[in-house]
Amino acid sequence: MSSPQEILAQLRSIPYPGFSRDIVSFGVVKDIEIDSEGVTIIVAPTTEDREIVQQICERIDETVTAMHVGQVRIRITAPAPRGGAAAGPAPPRGPMPIPGITHIVAVASGKGGVGKSTVATNLAVALTRRIGRVGLLDADVYGPSIPVMLGIRERPRSTENKRIVPVTAHGLTVISMGLFLDEHAPVIWRGPMLTKLLGEFFRNVEWGDLDCLVLDLPPGTGDVQLTITQQIRLTGGVIVTTPQDVALLDVKRGIKMFQQVKAPVLGVVENMSYHVCSQCGQRAEIFGHGGGARMADQMDVPFLGEIPLYREVRTAADAGVPIVVSQPDHIASRAIGEIADRVATRLAEAPTAALAPLAS
Repeated sequence: MSSPQEILAQLRSIPYPGFSRDIVSFGVVKDIEIDSEGVTIIVAPTTEDREIVQQICERIDETVTAMHVGQVRIRITAPAPRGGAAAGPAPPRGPMPIPGITHIVAVASGKGGVGKSTVATNLAVALTRRIGRVGLLDADVYGPSIPVMLGIRERPRSTENKRIVPVTAHGLTVISMGLFLDEHAPVIWRGPMLTKLLGEFFRNVEWGDLDCLVLDLPPGTGDVQLTITQQIRLTGGVIVTTPQDVALLDVKRGIKMFQQVKAPVLGVVENMSYHVCSQCGQRAEIFGHGGGARMADQMDVPFLGEIPLYREVRTAADAGVPIVVSQPDHIASRAIGEIADRVATRLAEAPTAALAPLAS
């Protein structure tokens, strides 16, 4: 059967009636669901004109049927009311906690290449030794690297109720898009499908009782970040940066993103802060130094600490064993441990919003 991406590609050939742009770019196609009987296309018309809606549905049915995917079902959601008129009581909205999880910490960065996933992975492992049960959700859907960094090769299984059972590694409970993909397979998805996937990770995973769930966000402030902050009640965010100015400029965006969704910023981490030569012992500030602390001070958020740049951090991640596990006495491991101590202290002071776990 065709994949959601292949079906979406065919739907792009359908122009919106009266326009040259297609119905996908107009945001009409909200989701694509595939089951054993066929395909359900969920559409949200941008008009109340029944004739136009009928034309769109007929073209969708014709196009998808030609792909031989089995039964084609089209589910229409009501368009948004015009003019701000009241349309009856709205369903409950806003970020919600995940059942059974006491704290949710999002690790973010304003740009790529700052070592965010490495920090998230080592921080999560370090927290297991400080606060107890910790999970790690790799929300970097387009570039899932957590499975490699934790040396995970097994795939998650599902329960009889079709709930996802996460895998465990180095004391962590882990879920990542990378656990469902073949090696080197790219993720070419649009917003609606990403939103549904993240919803599955939040609501359909058997997380159990966790003291903290660490989210490794993709870099920037795009669709995934917006989806997460709209759906999940975060305890707070950790911003990872490097000392150079180009990285620090994007720190402000990350801080403001958390502030706009009323999630506290637990602090800023300066990664690759300096390097100490293994031969001569000389310290070199390759990317500058202290920018993270200065930015945290300017934005009035805590500075959690700095992590030095060492080859061992990278080689440990490549080997699938975080450096806090493989070399707990390494200077980088000690720095991460101090950051974990500060995060644990902030979590102890933060309000909790845990619910009872969902029945499986």
